[in-house]
Amino acid sequence: MSPSFGYCLPEPGDTEVRVSVRDQRVSYKECVELCRFIKGMGVEKARRILEDVIALRKPIPFKRYVKGVGHRKGLKAPPSGRYPVKASKIILRLLENGVWSAENKGLDADSLYIKGIAAHKGPKLLRYFPRAFGRATPRVEQLVHIELLLAERERE
Repeated sequence: MSPSFGYCLPEPGDTEVRVSVRDQRVSYKECVELCRFIKGMGVEKARRILEDVIALRKPIPFKRYVKGVGHRKGLKAPPSGRYPVKASKIILRLLENGVWSAENKGLDADSLYIKGIAAHKGPKLLRYFPRAFGRATPRVEQLVHIELLLAERERE
């Protein structure tokens, strides 16, 4: 049975597989920057980079959401970046699910690359932050949907 939600990425062909996660409690801005950085990479290279980000060894360059983001050693242009650990864990789990789906479909896992990846804003959750004297301040938490399209590289 097909899911009741839509996708922004195209319908997968015979050599492609599409997976998604919905309603994740993670920063939308970090997901956008991380998706932009790993798009077009091979699966193994992307997996190594995500594991390095989780271990705080490799920063992800931020191009769009850079206000207040400090410079990181090892980044050329742009020099501003962060270590989006929580987003990396979710995207790494999504990448592994995509590889498993591709193997189940009969595709070669070694020749897979990230053809498309996108992060979208999901529903908002209203939360409350306790303050002094019994008061509470409302805050809004933005949920995120992430889609991934893996494809086999063409054999030459």
